[in-house]
Amino acid sequence: MDIRFYKPTVADITKMQDIVREEVDKGKILLRTADEMATTIRSYTVVEVDGKMAGFTATHIHSPRLAEVRSLVVGKDFRGLKLGKQLVESCIKEAKEYGIEQLLSLTYEQGFFESCGFRVISKEEIPEHKIWADCIRCKHFPICDEIAMVIDL
Repeated sequence: MDIRFYKPTVADITKMQDIVREEVDKGKILLRTADEMATTIRSYTVVEVDGKMAGFTATHIHSPRLAEVRSLVVGKDFRGLKLGKQLVESCIKEAKEYGIEQLLSLTYEQGFFESCGFRVISKEEIPEHKIWADCIRCKHFPICDEIAMVIDL
């Protein structure tokens, strides 16, 4: 099995949206338009298995202190290969390279993120600009049932 991680180009956006569509429809991941993805394409990391796009995530920097794991998804056919954990590890590595102190995740998968070294925090600890920039667009807002988690870098 040939597994490759890479930084996508805008030509990959359509495939990325296809992979994440089901999770967006379920309300587990926030919809990102092609234009939004294009403006943040440098924050994404894609994983490919045997030449097929298998998943991706983004390391979104909020401030000199805080970044966030965003849009983490692995396609159904590729689950169970530990690709999600490797994608989170790529976010951790990238955040460290930028000198970020803490990495945030808003998730429904507490156990998974705990296995990656994250701990639960109160949502009140999340910077306000994060809440208003992203959360207000979520279909679950203002009744958020995601768990806020961080890892100190």
